[in-house]
Amino acid sequence: MWLSKTRIAADYFDHEFYEVTYKSDELEVKAMLLDTPDPKRMVIYLRGGKGGVGMVRPVRLMQFANADTLVVGPYYRGTNGNGHDEFGGADLEDVRALVRELRGHYGKLPIHLVGFSRGGIQGLLTYQDVGAASFIIWGGVSDIYYMYEERADLRGMLKRLIGKPGVDDSEYDRRNGYMHVTADSPPVMIIHGTDDVQVGLRHAEILEKRLQELDVPYEVHIYEGEGHVFTPPKEREVLEKIQQWMNQVEAREFR
Repeated sequence: MWLSKTRIAADYFDHEFYEVTYKSDELEVKAMLLDTPDPKRMVIYLRGGKGGVGMVRPVRLMQFANADTLVVGPYYRGTNGNGHDEFGGADLEDVRALVRELRGHYGKLPIHLVGFSRGGIQGLLTYQDVGAASFIIWGGVSDIYYMYEERADLRGMLKRLIGKPGVDDSEYDRRNGYMHVTADSPPVMIIHGTDDVQVGLRHAEILEKRLQELDVPYEVHIYEGEGHVFTPPKEREVLEKIQQWMNQVEAREFR
């Protein structure tokens, strides 16, 4: 059972928004839930950023919703002063615990994880554990070593939370998402813009190479001229592709 479920003043057709609280380790953490009366699938949106940056917003969950789809986005520990965000460390349990809670409420519906930006790490390190039908990584981080290299502005944060590559490699290795993909991993959909300066295109290329080597079913969609946040026409196109992808995965067209 949810520890609490509070109505949020937002609606999307017959869907209702709630802020839910659930147990993760010894913490009480929160997520935003876009409910639907009779869901046939669930989408877990794994946000980017840290703390107040990149917070889960109703409009983001609406992108993945339809009459058959329940959408939920965990805030991650530390966002509301409850525990500490470890950037792909103990906070991964917030994703796993959320899946267990959803299974308890809705049963064994197909679950798809969507990881945006930093959410790429959260998804690559959990989607196999939780029995997801697929993982969609959109402008997502797949290689944390490369993230350290390309984002000089984030090195201070990474040193504080994780350490420094070459000194604390064990901590980086356990967060290095693409290396945790295995030959029996569920299918992956990669979406990335060529002009993304916050999460470079190389993250998509690194992950695609890993999927090829392991013969994991995947699709890749690279958008010329698009940045970290896509323009509205391309965003709509991507959202249509995601719906098609989830339908195909659930129809077992890959396995």
